[in-house]
Amino acid sequence: MTDQPNITDSHCHLDFPDFEGQLDTIVANAATAGVTRMVTIATKLRTAPAVQAIAEAHDPVFFAAGTHPMSVAEEPMATVDDLIALSKHPKFVGIGESGLDYHYTAESAGVQQESLRVHIAAARETGLPLIIHARDADDDMAAILAEEHRAGAYSCVMHCFSSGRGLAEAALDLGFYLSMSGIAAFPRSTALREIFSVAPLDRILVETDSPYLAPPPHRGKRNEPAYTAHTARVGAEVFGLDYPDFAAKTQENFDRLFWKAAAFRAAA
Repeated sequence: MTDQPNITDSHCHLDFPDFEGQLDTIVANAATAGVTRMVTIATKLRTAPAVQAIAEAHDPVFFAAGTHPMSVAEEPMATVDDLIALSKHPKFVGIGESGLDYHYTAESAGVQQESLRVHIAAARETGLPLIIHARDADDDMAAILAEEHRAGAYSCVMHCFSSGRGLAEAALDLGFYLSMSGIAAFPRSTALREIFSVAPLDRILVETDSPYLAPPPHRGKRNEPAYTAHTARVGAEVFGLDYPDFAAKTQENFDRLFWKAAAFRAAA
């Protein structure tokens, strides 16, 4: 047990080799830090069975699946039916991650956009939140999210948000959420923290994106869900709140957006 305030790591990758053979310890470490739930993400549909198995084996773990934008050129195009079928699982709580990444894979922009629209359609159909990865594609991302929202509402979190103020405002205007990762805790991320500081508090989540992007004091090392607490403490400072109050607010936000995870816990 722990006396830490409860928080949720809304985005991690527990199927990655970095955690192989260590998941019992990783989940226990998270609990000690007050991280009582995790959403582990399959970045390719063919890895969804392995990610599902992790969620089934560990009570605090939920899962989501989609095709990461950096992989869409090499992977079969996901279909709405594929994603709806996955959504039937009681611990499947989100669609994605999908999105646009023009930093390394700008040459596949067209197929990335096609894939993104498929994932949006699945989010709209299932009522589950869309999980978005965005890098160096702010204008196209804002335009597609808004265009699709006009065609039919859906919910969304901008995971590991580290884009510009314009995309933040566009997402918030649509009622979407911004998620703070370890990047927001980096000393040089002053501009990013300023973007978060003017966002509505009821639209903020926290995450690790582990095994990547460990926050201080673990920067440069393998990240893990327990370290969500370090980012959340920085988040509390950004919003001028005591840590327990900020943690409680992010829990409320997670439960509202990831309603299926909240319902599963309530029914357990």
